[in-house]
Amino acid sequence: MQISLRLSAQPLLKQIIRGFSSNSEKIVASVLFERLPVVVPKIDPVVYAFQEFSFRWRQQYRRCYPDELLDKSNTRGKGDYQIDYIPAPRITEADKKNDKKSLQRALDRRLYLLLYGNTDGSPTGNPVWHFPEKVYEAEETLRKCAETALKSVIGDLKHTYFVGNAPMGHIVVQGTENMSNSPALKRFFFKSQVIATKFNIGKCEDFVWVTKDELLEYFPEQAEFLKKMIIS
Repeated sequence: MQISLRLSAQPLLKQIIRGFSSNSEKIVASVLFERLPVVVPKIDPVVYAFQEFSFRWRQQYRRCYPDELLDKSNTRGKGDYQIDYIPAPRITEADKKNDKKSLQRALDRRLYLLLYGNTDGSPTGNPVWHFPEKVYEAEETLRKCAETALKSVIGDLKHTYFVGNAPMGHIVVQGTENMSNSPALKRFFFKSQVIATKFNIGKCEDFVWVTKDELLEYFPEQAEFLKKMIIS
């Protein structure tokens, strides 16, 4: 019964997706593949000043304990071992070299994967910077289409995590003046996050891991849309 229901639901899904586009439009599933911050971001100076003020204010009304009690707590055994905490460096060799192919940079920021090469979502057909993406064909869902796009780039998805089943945003890209006959694109964005730190990225001429500010420089025409969609 479950198999028959799934089979009967697939034609309905295709009809729904066709309803979002006309014959002169293509639907593209893009993946915003991000690496989360590795170290705690630096505190904003205003926030730091408020925390310092709050600490000093609380110190005025703190509870005072007898010296005898404090002396006893200091004489407790510390055990046979001691862990020396060494904070991770914020500035790495990849930061110094501005190596955008490395994930070991901008550790306090989110990084996003961009590819350079030919893509079905390009309105001109020329190599461009783009997200991992694929034109929707006969996949069961748009997320499955997005998973196929990312899998074709990194090989497998065992070190990734897709956030939700619904897209996080979409944008309509019209054909250029030079390509007036090219169909418009409806690009749906799905978020996926990095779990591992090493990937063999292929199916492209070049790739970079960039912060949000750097990403906007690659898409000046869509910068306003991406700025609103990417909250970090």
